[in-house]
Parts: sequence; C-alpha cells; structure tokens
Amino acid sequence: MKKQFNRMRQLANQTVGRAEKTEVLSEDLLQVEKRLELVKQVSHSTHKKLTACLQGQQGVDVDKKSKKLPLTTLAQCMVEGAAVLGDESLLGKMLKLCGETQDKLAQELIMFELTIERDVVEPLNDLSEMEIPNIQKQRKHLAKLVLDMDSARTRYYQSTKSSGLSSNLQPSGAKADHLREEMEEAANRMEICRDQLSADMYSFVAKEIDYASYFQTLIEVQAEYHRKSLELLQSILPQIKAHQESWVEKPCYGKPLEEHLALSGRDIAFPIEACVTMLLECGMQEEGLFRVAPSASKLKKLKASLDCGVLDVQEYSADPHAIAGALKSYLRELPEPLMSYELYNDWIQASNIQDQDRRLQALHSACEKLPAANNNNFKYLIKFLSKLTEHQDVNKMTPGNIAIVLGPNLLWMNNEGNITEMMTTVSLQIVGIIEPIIQHADWFFPGEIEFNVTGNYGSPVHTNHNANYSLVPSPDMDQVDRRQNDQSRRPLSVATDNMMLEFYKKDGCVSMLTICPHRTSEVPPQNKRS
Repeated sequence: MKKQFNRMRQLANQTVGRAEKTEVLSEDLLQVEKRLELVKQVSHSTHKKLTACLQGQQGVDVDKKSKKLPLTTLAQCMVEGAAVLGDESLLGKMLKLCGETQDKLAQELIMFELTIERDVVEPLNDLSEMEIPNIQKQRKHLAKLVLDMDSARTRYYQSTKSSGLSSNLQPSGAKADHLREEMEEAANRMEICRDQLSADMYSFVAKEIDYASYFQTLIEVQAEYHRKSLELLQSILPQIKAHQESWVEKPCYGKPLEEHLALSGRDIAFPIEACVTMLLECGMQEEGLFRVAPSASKLKKLKASLDCGVLDVQEYSADPHAIAGALKSYLRELPEPLMSYELYNDWIQASNIQDQDRRLQALHSACEKLPAANNNNFKYLIKFLSKLTEHQDVNKMTPGNIAIVLGPNLLWMNNEGNITEMMTTVSLQIVGIIEPIIQHADWFFPGEIEFNVTGNYGSPVHTNHNANYSLVPSPDMDQVDRRQNDQSRRPLSVATDNMMLEFYKKDGCVSMLTICPHRTSEVPPQNKRS
C-alpha cells in the first residue's frame, strides 16, 4: 500500500512538473513501442477476417469439420440425386461424377483450411494476443519500476536536504542507509526489467521477417490448394465430356447438319427421314401438304418429340400437316440452309439463265458442289418431293406449289433482309431453282432411293388418337434441352408460305410460267445427263 501511494504521489509530481521523470528507453525503442500497437491492431483484424473466410468449424477434428462444409452437403445431395435418377440416365451419370468431384474438392478444402489454421491463423493470433501483449505488459511493469526508482530517489534526496548537509555529502544514519538501499534496489529492478524489455523489443523488430512470412505462407497454401483443385477438375472433365459425347440422344433442331449426322451416326438427318417416311405412308394424298399450317400445339409437340428422339408414329400419321410442318421447321432452323450459303450466288446465277438446257446444267453443277452431307439430304428430299408430285391431281401440290412453300426453307441469303423484298425478288429466284430440280429429279439424281434408311419406321395407319400407340425410338435420341434458335433471320415462316401462295394465285391455281418458262413435262436432253 505504501509503495502504491509513493507511485501515485511521484506520478502526480511528474505530471505537474515538480519532479524529474526518468526516461529509460532510447528513441529507437520508443518508436518500436509505437509500432507494437499498430502491428497488434493489424494482426488482430487480419486474424478475424481470415477466420471468417474459413468455411469449416475451427478447433474440431476432420470428420466434424467435413460435415459442416457446404461442399460436403452439395456432394451428398448430388450423389443421392444420382441414385434416384440411376446410372442409365445422363443426368444420373453427371450427378454422380459431379458429386464425387465435389466430395474430393471438400477434402482438399479441409486440408487447405487445416494448414491455414496451423501456419497462419494461429501464429497471427499468438502475435496479436500473446507476444505483443506480453511486451506491452513488460512495458507497463517497467513504468511502475521507474516510478518506484524515482520515488525512492526523491525521498532519499529529500532526506539529504532535511539533514542540512550539502549536496555533495552523503547522509548517515540508519534511515539514510535504508533510503539509499531502497533507491539502489529500485534502480536495480528497473535496470533488469529495462534490459529484458529492450531485448524483447529488439527481438520483435528482428522477427518482423518471420511475421511477414505468415502472409507468404497464406498465398503459397492458397496456390497449392487451387492447383490441386484445378488438377482434380481437369482430370474429371474428360470423363464428363466422354459421357456427353457417347450419349446417343442428341438434339437435332437448330443444330448444324454435319454435327447432327456425325453425333448420330446417320447419313440422313433424323427429322427428315422420320417425316418423309411417315408422309409417304399417310400424306401423299393430303391436299395442300406443306401449304396448310398445322395446329401450333401439335407442331410444337411433334418437334419436341423428334428433338428428343422418341416418335409416336401412329399418333402423328393422323396429322400429315403437322409432319410436314415439322419437316419445314427443321429445314428452316438449320444454322445454314441445306443448299448452303457458299453456293447461294451459284444458285441465283443459274436461275437467271434464260436458256432452259443451260439453266438445268448450271443447276446440276451447283448440286454437285454441295458438301456430301448436304448433297445426300438434298437428294433424299428432292426425290421425295418428286414422288409427292405424282399425286398432284389429288394433293394439288405441283412442283411450282412445292417450290413456293418449301424453297425459301432450303435456300436464303446470309443476312437479314426485308421480308417483302425476299417475297417479290429473291424468293422468286429460289422458286425458279427448286421447281425444275423437282420436275427433273431423276435427271439430277439418277436411280432409285430407299426412304426408310434405318428401317425404324413401319407403315402407320390412320387411327383414333385415343388408341394405344407404340413408341419407335430413333438411334439419335437426346434428353438435353436444346437451345432455341433465333428464327427472326429465317426468310419465311409458315404463315408467310400462305402469303406467297396468294401472291402467285391466278384463277385458282398457281402459275410459274413467268419464272420457269420451259414446259414442265419436258425432260432434259439425253446428252446432258450426268
């Protein structure tokens, strides 16, 4: 109690300037003292924020930490979902692979966080909560010892003055000896504490490179974690892509022709073969085929059915207009027309030739320039359309009528143009291209053709829609949601086809004599056959 009283009185005297204050730290150490508090604040805030970044619970074993990770929960959810869907589905396979990958990523994350806790978080906590506070605690203790020393010295000097001795003489007696011993002992304790504090402060300065290494470790551990995670993801990606590529069900609408054929292993696009074979059985006598617009809902359903590769032949055989609409939609939604952008000028130039024989020969040359995939499918389609015209007395679909409604879906310009302009000029030329090719299909493409290429389609009959249907799967089915193509750039829609017919109507029939002046019954000369 007496020592505490002496400290308080000495501090008060030093505050008001009535007593001398001893400075025991050098200027360098005073600067270190200021830096200690700043480093403590920065270390504390960094430790707090870094801890908040960790997803796992701190201070628990690996199993408990794993259960708390969001990645672990996600992995478990995916694996359970895969079990529900089964390995026979593509989504099931994807969920299983991704779930296993997420679980491995979670394990990598756990090891990363454990390393961060051990090598960064805990050292930062020790620095801000133990090492620096210990130095600051010593500094406070030194301040008390300095006050004790100053107080003892003051009392000793006061004793000297009261004895009447000169300042250069030492007081004598028991009291004076006691005061001198107390002053020397206080000075000795202060000196020991100051030396220890100075050593710790200098050590702090010397160890700053070690403290800085915590942050280097943080970046190194993060880099290693992300490196391992990237390697894990890159190792699983080929498996995921392999499952995607080996999956037999592929979308076809809006996809490039060659891509669809390559993925499905076909020569004729699935929608073309499926629609043509069905129309051969149930649509050849249908009046206005390809001209009459089908029910929008029925067309949408059929397109979706074709796109996922599961076709109810019996149901749609009762609605040939929906089948024809689905075929037109497939052709219209191709990213590039079946007759190709590259040959557009060749086709147009051929249609402008006035001489019939030369025009046919130019069209034939353009056909031969088509890529193999396009040529096969164009030949297949033309041969079917030629067969359709054999029933034109009943279905009213002459080569000219077919060319009007189907031609703009086979060839269009590689840019967006005015719809009216295309109807009146460009489309006229396209009709002039398609009509003679249909008229002389056997000259352009000699020989017979097997329409039921894959043999997957039987002979449907007209039945009531409430009857039981048999599903006929195709070899290129797909469950992946296909991306809808922007059809605004397509030259003509189903509704526009009817407008085209109105444009060409004359006395209740369609005349194409102004476009293709040669007689429709005329066959190209034998010497021009290829």
